[in-house]
Amino acid sequence: MSQSSGSNGLTYADAGVDIDAGNELVNRIKPLVKATSRPGADSDIGGFGGLFDLKGAGFTDPILVAANDGVGTKLKIAIETGQHRTVGIDLVAMCVNDLVVQGAEPLFFLDYFATGALDVETASDVVAGIADGCKLAGAALIGGETAEMPGMYVEGDYDLAGFSVGAVERGAILPRKDVAPGDVLLGLTSSGVHSNGYSMVRKIIELAGLTWSDAAPFADGKTLGETLMEPTKIYVKPLLAALKATTGIKALAHITGGGLPENLPRVLPENSSARIDLSAISAPAVFNWLANTGGVAEKEMLRTFNCGIGMVLVVAETEADEVTRVLQSEGEQVVRIGRIEAAGSAPVVFDGSLGFST
Repeated sequence: MSQSSGSNGLTYADAGVDIDAGNELVNRIKPLVKATSRPGADSDIGGFGGLFDLKGAGFTDPILVAANDGVGTKLKIAIETGQHRTVGIDLVAMCVNDLVVQGAEPLFFLDYFATGALDVETASDVVAGIADGCKLAGAALIGGETAEMPGMYVEGDYDLAGFSVGAVERGAILPRKDVAPGDVLLGLTSSGVHSNGYSMVRKIIELAGLTWSDAAPFADGKTLGETLMEPTKIYVKPLLAALKATTGIKALAHITGGGLPENLPRVLPENSSARIDLSAISAPAVFNWLANTGGVAEKEMLRTFNCGIGMVLVVAETEADEVTRVLQSEGEQVVRIGRIEAAGSAPVVFDGSLGFST
């Protein structure tokens, strides 16, 4: 029997797993992880598990809230363009935005990075982006897993999963039970496509005969790859500030896959509907281009993409102006997009149009 490593016998590296590369990655990311430290989390990575001190974080009677997610086929664009850093922000955003809608403050984050053969430069970029996202969310990156699995992925491919835990005081859990007709719907603008609908995006690019390096028809001076890799907006800190400063926020909905029609009903009582004025929403140019180039009907756009609104707040009408003021002071663009009504013909009823020129 022949062995590629000669007289010393077969090694794990011969089977396709590079332990030394894994150790190098850990050493590279240690300072990135350390930079995300926050009250309650100050231990280094390298143990068998991550520790977090809820008392040290200042909670009195907390309920833990957990979320996990991925980035979806947006990863294919990252891999094909070599732009790996921002998908780490996407990974964090998809988890922590789901925590804050329940009133929870994200506390810590863990990641899972899987690949066929570990490329330290690529993995370092991804983890650097994860650390960026954690800092934006105020969460500590307390651990993760790098899995090198030869034969499971083609060369250059990798996959990501993220896991986050937050906490909310027992009496502050959202949605509240007093959501009722007359409440106002406030939308927070998105930074673009975020991390949903990229199978549709990739299909439209293919049908248009374009490549990621081509100039973006809807963004001067940028390529398609650059514009479509714009990371998901993290709404955590502005929303936590508004929850702390005001009392009128009754519910929050993160607008991800399924768009407004699928996500808003998740926070509404059965006897109510959300009526939305689409003409109040100024969708970023990328959505008009996707709709027009792909011949995608408005209804399909609304159930596939965020179409310009990444987060929706249900707010008592008497406090809508104050909530808006606080959010604007935190740098958010706030749009009054509708209101809650008694149950109608559908959980979400649309008036007007987004004005896509399909």
